[in-house]
Amino acid sequence: MTQSDGPRGRVLIIAGSDSGGGAGIQADIKAVSMLGGYAMTAVTAITVQDTRGVHGVWPVPIEAVTGQMQVTLADIGADSIKTGMLGSAPLVEAVAEILSERAQFVPRVIDPVMVATSGDRLVDAKAVEAIRAELVPLARVVTPNAPEAEVLTGKAVETVSGQRRAAEALLELGANGALVKGGHIGGDVITDVLQTTTGEWIFESPRIDTTSTHGTGCTLASAIAARLAQGISVPDSVEQAREYLMKAIREAKGFGSGHGPVHHGWVLDEE
Repeated sequence: MTQSDGPRGRVLIIAGSDSGGGAGIQADIKAVSMLGGYAMTAVTAITVQDTRGVHGVWPVPIEAVTGQMQVTLADIGADSIKTGMLGSAPLVEAVAEILSERAQFVPRVIDPVMVATSGDRLVDAKAVEAIRAELVPLARVVTPNAPEAEVLTGKAVETVSGQRRAAEALLELGANGALVKGGHIGGDVITDVLQTTTGEWIFESPRIDTTSTHGTGCTLASAIAARLAQGISVPDSVEQAREYLMKAIREAKGFGSGHGPVHHGWVLDEE
């Protein structure tokens, strides 16, 4: 099937695996599925991970990553693309090349995963540069948290004004939209700033007092990708994805002894 068939909810996720199930590919699949989308995957790395941290990372060979992308795009097709953990510059460049060749007009949600919730670094400096040069341009929306936005733009992101400046800088790099998240900025209210080539939207939510925050970035980006794949606009996709994530955080089961996972399946509890 091709893009001319209209939005059908198909999301190709290009990211690493989290053995703890709270982040990475596992969180992505859960979020897309809970929102009625169809998740496909190209696994980029195997991580030995739990709620306490990342205990090991084994990169998947680049040929295996691009092979997964090629066959799923050729056979099933995609209505949106979501990228997560891409640990090296050669991998970023290979992923960008396949997207250019086989998914040029498919909207992309670029989650520049750099550091795990536990604080463990997941990508090297050259990979960051490659993400800035190869993936941020033409992204339908890029979704950095405050520290990631600082790394990508060189702008201080400690206030809403800083978030705005970083979002503007990401648009200048070629992104069609930038959601600069404020969860790492202190305060009782979390403010996320979305800028696109057509306007700005400010989203606010009360901060939830919890340690169950593992995988929140992955979950939000995949929820946005699911909504985009269903033909929903960027601002509405962000709003609906945030609502899904906030409920998932509030309903978390408290698993693990560190930063626990959110409850992706809360939708099923209400059926």
